[in-house]
Amino acid sequence: MTQDHVDFIVAQWQQERPDLDIWPMEAIGRISRLANHIRQEINELHKEFGLAGGEFDVLATLLRSGPPYRLTPTVLFKSAMLTSGAMTNRLNRLEERGLIERLPDPDDRRSLLVQLSSSGHELISNAVTRHVQLQARLLKALEPEQQQQLNDLLRQLLLSFEYAEE
Repeated sequence: MTQDHVDFIVAQWQQERPDLDIWPMEAIGRISRLANHIRQEINELHKEFGLAGGEFDVLATLLRSGPPYRLTPTVLFKSAMLTSGAMTNRLNRLEERGLIERLPDPDDRRSLLVQLSSSGHELISNAVTRHVQLQARLLKALEPEQQQQLNDLLRQLLLSFEYAEE
């Protein structure tokens, strides 16, 4: 089997500290390195659509909310997992580019709604298609059964963190 960079690091630790059971370092190291590679690839794709970090998430959150592709800023920032300050900055940039519109909330005069514009809808629809294609390409080293196993294991691990937070 071909060795990766983590194998090199593990060999060094085994030499220096043979008393440690470092299998967790192997798993976490690989997850970290994969996350960096994946993030870089995804960021490059988003740049092709003129989207900076988090802007894709905002537009995708609006798109997946379904017609009329409109949410309150609070629901939007909770769904996109951003801070309210980061959300405001992103919304300002997206509005300046004509990708979203801020509309008065008919149910609450003190509030606004954020809605995808037609050009925002077109851009994010195209970007999401390419995003999913890229993700599929990034996972092509695994057979479909392995992809499902990976997904199941990652869900189990993620749930252990998310339920621990509650």
